[in-house]
Amino acid sequence: MNIKEVAKHAKVSTATVSRTINGSGKVSPRTAERVRKSIKELNFYPNTHARTLVSGRSRMVGLIISDITNPFFPELVKHFEDQAVQKGLEVIIGNTDYETKRMTECIRRMVERKVDGVAIMTSEANPSLLAELTRRDIPTVFMDTGKNGPRSVNISIDYEQGIQEALQHLVSLNHKRIAFISGPLNLQSARRRLDSFVAGMKSRGIKVEARLIEKGDHRIEGGGFAMRALLQLPQRPTAVIASNDLTAIGALGAIHDAGLEVPRDISLVGFDDISFAHLTQPPLTTIRLSRSQLAVTALAALEKLMRREADRDMDYTIPTHLVMRGSTRGL
Repeated sequence: MNIKEVAKHAKVSTATVSRTINGSGKVSPRTAERVRKSIKELNFYPNTHARTLVSGRSRMVGLIISDITNPFFPELVKHFEDQAVQKGLEVIIGNTDYETKRMTECIRRMVERKVDGVAIMTSEANPSLLAELTRRDIPTVFMDTGKNGPRSVNISIDYEQGIQEALQHLVSLNHKRIAFISGPLNLQSARRRLDSFVAGMKSRGIKVEARLIEKGDHRIEGGGFAMRALLQLPQRPTAVIASNDLTAIGALGAIHDAGLEVPRDISLVGFDDISFAHLTQPPLTTIRLSRSQLAVTALAALEKLMRREADRDMDYTIPTHLVMRGSTRGL
């Protein structure tokens, strides 16, 4: 089976078939649909390597994430890939596990596969590695770790909005001794969440005690370890905000192991609103960061860069909002 047979079946030229496969806008929707129908009926599989050589485009995009075991990221991958498939794009996934060495390997794979663009949806980024993508003129979209440029766009996350809503909720429930479990502070996103917490406490006239801030690792184990340290204080906190939901779930387990209950003894707030946050006991009050909105925004920005339609002044911001469930209550 070759492209000539598809053209004959669809009653169009081989050039039209090629343009349809490569996503060219020069083919009318009606004709493109007829070509796609013929491709399906004939069970034709385009040679992607040959297509890349001819068109200069691979129709592949890279998606780099931090931690495939954190439910936040598989949900992001699903939404991103759903959007990409609709656009006729193939997605190559890379997982860094928060390690620079793994990030280097991910970027190398993307370059070798000649991707048309890369979305780096990680909490960490090495400037020297990212410079390699810029040097090779590969369009790149970042999540809160890059900057806008001729071939790059940064998507900002409004962490402060959600954390302020969480603090206002807890303060309205008469909580003042509020602790915070951060993520690894070498990550910019973790520092920004902590900074938002400290600023929010100060703006409400509440003293920020250093011992009420514990460092986690964005994983369940780290959340449990940090929570156990908070429970050993002479005066334990009445409420805790965690830097992500896995941390909050770890904290929830540590509280339960100590013979205490959420929210009777300690109110608990997470961050991300992962898919099973509402299935914990009690259901987790958390700050929602929409993966679908992030994925749609990232792919749309990447497509603009790939078409060279991007403007360095473009502003992309993803909001965050508190979702109230059963893990918080008043004193």
